[in-house]
Amino acid sequence: MSTSAPRRTVDVIDRRVGILFGAFLLLLLIAILRAGYLTTVKAGSLRAAANSQQVQTVAVPALRGEVTDRSGVVLAISEPGDAVYADPYLINRTYRHPQVVADKLAPLLGLTSQSTLALITKPNTGYVQLASDVSATVGARIMALQVQGISGINGIWEQPTERRAYPLGTELGQVLGWVGNGNKGVDGLEYWFNKQLAGVSGVRRTVIDAQGKAIAVQTPKQMVPGQNIRLTISSPLQSEVERVLAGVAAQYQPKGATAIVTDPQTDQILAVANWPFVNPNHVPLSAFQNAGGHTAVAEDQAVDLSYEPGSTFKAVTVAGALQDGKVTPTTPIQVPAYLDPYGLYKITDAEVHPNEVLQVRQILKVSSNIGAVEIAKRMGAASFASWVSRFGFGRPTGVALQGEAQGVVLPLSKYSGISMYNLPFGQGEEVTPMQMIQAYDAIANGGILRTPQLVESIGNHKVLAPKGKRIISPRVASELRDMLRGVLADGGTASGARIPGYDMAGKTGTAQVVARGKYSNNLFIASFIGMVPASNPKLVVVVVVDEPKYGIYGGSVAAPAFQKIVGWAVPHLGIDPCPPQHCPASARNPLMLSTP
Repeated sequence: MSTSAPRRTVDVIDRRVGILFGAFLLLLLIAILRAGYLTTVKAGSLRAAANSQQVQTVAVPALRGEVTDRSGVVLAISEPGDAVYADPYLINRTYRHPQVVADKLAPLLGLTSQSTLALITKPNTGYVQLASDVSATVGARIMALQVQGISGINGIWEQPTERRAYPLGTELGQVLGWVGNGNKGVDGLEYWFNKQLAGVSGVRRTVIDAQGKAIAVQTPKQMVPGQNIRLTISSPLQSEVERVLAGVAAQYQPKGATAIVTDPQTDQILAVANWPFVNPNHVPLSAFQNAGGHTAVAEDQAVDLSYEPGSTFKAVTVAGALQDGKVTPTTPIQVPAYLDPYGLYKITDAEVHPNEVLQVRQILKVSSNIGAVEIAKRMGAASFASWVSRFGFGRPTGVALQGEAQGVVLPLSKYSGISMYNLPFGQGEEVTPMQMIQAYDAIANGGILRTPQLVESIGNHKVLAPKGKRIISPRVASELRDMLRGVLADGGTASGARIPGYDMAGKTGTAQVVARGKYSNNLFIASFIGMVPASNPKLVVVVVVDEPKYGIYGGSVAAPAFQKIVGWAVPHLGIDPCPPQHCPASARNPLMLSTP
């Protein structure tokens, strides 16, 4: 038998074993190279992919701080909510008539059916946001909607979020402002104090196993809740002031109206109201377009409204003349029937009168424009301009409210020959309601000008009261308050606003509105600023009514609102409206209530 055949068989086997061994070595080399590649070049991306599959990292939103009134009544609070999204592609593929979907969604979103339809059928987009902060209850109702008998709308989903709520609705609406996307303040105090209220979001990492179960939870960054803010506002008083403004709006149909109430001894703001009202729970989407920028609905007229003050400014003129020693309350002033500076135009008083002599106190009582000009002449332009500045006009008060206007004050270098014929009675300069109450607070508290205070505390830290600066002496302030009593006495321009048994003082203002470059004969701003008790005021109230349709004068439009506010606030706050030294027992009001 030949031995070549078995040898060939062995050679074939050896070759095959060699080939297999070589293939094995090649595969091993490839595996080694691949492992090296994965552990070096691709290590970072693979590690990230592994982490994304095994570790879930989510942001933990900070709970936004509360805003309360001085007694702890909640004005703004955060609660669970939902953001609602739509996928137009899925909706268009699933539903032959998406209008049916829009009709069901719209009432819960607070939108019209047409605007909802436009959103859920928007072309060329992956998803659209239908709502940023509906309540959790509304979110659940949206997710439970049925179309074609099937619960849940294909292409609609929700994402839990934090929702800002304002329990008292319109109360303090423009002042509080509101919160937009990303839990960021958009307007008002929410914007002004966003950093303090927002807090700092945290980070949570959850390690999950192959079945998706959490096996470890880590918190590398703790969530820090926002700080609570306590305001100086009295919620019951705020509610009453808004009720009074609503009555003014119903009776006189103005363009707008605002009222501020302060405690002049501390310059704390107890109420600040604006009409038309706004409910921050239901703010139009247009108001969220520019964070920090005002829309018409957001206007806080207390600091935004820049207007000519009219006769309320005469108290500033008289205060300066008294402090300069140019007049006393009983100084006689020649008051002609009219003034005709340089033959340009005629200045008259509201009531036609012959040439007469009036004491300074009478000039304030009857609100004589001519008398104010004659008093200012004794001061001179430089002194008058100085007093306008010392009372804070021409610059913001610094109150913690967004968008405060500084008004318009003519610098002395720009005075013309007729400036001293209109500035002394409040024509030709612009102020804000907040500037006016700041000035009258100084008259009420004995001569100290301070920044009005709206915030009492932030977190656990009390906000320091403003120090202030003395601008007039206590004697001059007392004399001025005594003269302003006459405005509410018989023959005064606001005699109808007095309350029997109340020691009250104040000043009316009726100012023409500039329209198309000249003073209008039918557009006016009516205002009143008053205080009680005049001997040692505990309340100062300003009411400004912008362009009332059915009224002109501050004494008939604004002063009655002051009367209503004071009549409610005095007993509620336990204020003695007429101390014994100024009111005999027979004249004291029987409704003296102790502090509630």
